Amino acid sequence: MSGHFEPLPGGGATVALDDVEISIIRSLAVQLMELIGPGPAAEASGDPLAELFAEGPSEPPADPVLRRLFPDAYGGPEEPASAKDAEQRRAHSAEFRRFTENDLRAGKRENALAVIRSLDGLAAAGGGGAVLELSAGESRQWLGALNDLRLAIGSRLEIDEEEDTDLLFRLPDEDPRKPMVMAYLWLGGLQETLVSTLMP
Repeated sequence: MSGHFEPLPGGGATVALDDVEISIIRSLAVQLMELIGPGPAAEASGDPLAELFAEGPSEPPADPVLRRLFPDAYGGPEEPASAKDAEQRRAHSAEFRRFTENDLRAGKRENALAVIRSLDGLAAAGGGGAVLELSAGESRQWLGALNDLRLAIGSRLEIDEEEDTDLLFRLPDEDPRKPMVMAYLWLGGLQETLVSTLMP
């Protein structure tokens, strides 16, 4: 799969995708939306003001993929100096998460939905692959969705460092992770070319 994004005059990006590539990206975007979940609006009262001030969760998600997509705001690789510092860090992270996670989830759902809609528009135009043209705004949504997909797949593959990615190239073909690895690497190439099209 060799599709790569190229810049469009006046902003935006274009990429040629075959039917298999369209199907893979669409399927992954749908799975990402299912993983992120429907959000608070699904059980909201319909009052927009109440939805605006609805509080999100204060605890990190149990699923490691969701923890990668919605990491703690206050943390890092270094260990806290004391138990008190660790408790303060947890309290700050919980407070930040409570007021931001709903919006972050909504943004990630919107990005994934934008990918699905643009691919569905291609499918309606006919089979045999197609050339996808994105506006600058759609390109940014695609970039966010591609990043989230790579984070999700990378989390499932337990990729934490650049060295882990190097190991993926040496996996034998019979390794059951190979299809996921190929998708991870291919999405990385797409993401890289999309980033370059958006740079001034």
